[in-house]
Amino acid sequence: MASVAQWIEGARPRTLPNAIAPVLAGSGAAASLDGFVWWKALLALVVSLALIIGVNYANDYSDGIRGTDDERVGPIRLVGSKLASPAAVRNAAAVSLGVAAAAGLVVSLTSAWWLVLVGALCIAGAWYYTGGSKPYGYSGLGEVAVFVFFGLIAVTGTQFVQAERVDWVGVVCAVAVGCFSSAVLVANNLRDIPTDTDSGKLTLAVRIGDTRTRALHLTLLVVPFFASAVLVARTPWALVGLLALPFAVRANAPVRNGRGGMELIPALRDSGLAMLVWAATTGLALWLG
Repeated sequence: MASVAQWIEGARPRTLPNAIAPVLAGSGAAASLDGFVWWKALLALVVSLALIIGVNYANDYSDGIRGTDDERVGPIRLVGSKLASPAAVRNAAAVSLGVAAAAGLVVSLTSAWWLVLVGALCIAGAWYYTGGSKPYGYSGLGEVAVFVFFGLIAVTGTQFVQAERVDWVGVVCAVAVGCFSSAVLVANNLRDIPTDTDSGKLTLAVRIGDTRTRALHLTLLVVPFFASAVLVARTPWALVGLLALPFAVRANAPVRNGRGGMELIPALRDSGLAMLVWAATTGLALWLG
């Protein structure tokens, strides 16, 4: 039986900034249109957190039953380490995704009915990332999915449910957060190139190789700071997003220095931290502006 601490670790808390940052940035974008609604922002946060925990457990389950996680160099996986049964982890994923669906339904009923369809797409994307007979995460599309779901959809969706419209500020914030979020996954997949290659998991990192993956990580961390410059057109306060730059530099350090294996774990943590700092400062700047 897995302990409570192991279940928490299995939820992959290092990925939670991927869920929090879009809501911070999207709420700031809504506030810049005088549309901030605190309880809708809170519901959006519940949806985002439950969705990412659900996809993490679903990933643990699907990779575990395929044997992909039998040999790992990173944090524990519940099924792969035989700490929990596949059925228990699958049920945890279902409960988490169910919470996301319930909170999303409330958001849809108070905003726009068609958001139900968007929510269904997000839940399907969470499951089929590594689930099903042809998981898209095994075909090099994981980073694209993260950019779309935890960048474009999460940020613009958060802005829309509060302000009832999306403007260019929301889109710029969505691109920035999507890049940060993808950088977290790129660092993860860079670390796992050897084991993913052996197990036949063709992530983007496996497809393009070690050198290009390291260059991609740097590119994804640079784009958001150009976004800060663009957002100055809405408010000069947007430049406070540059406060995240030291965290981004630190996140890329193990990558540019050729580190591998466990030595890349700080790159995941610091990529997420840079994203969280950028989203928090930029969201506040847009609210003040």
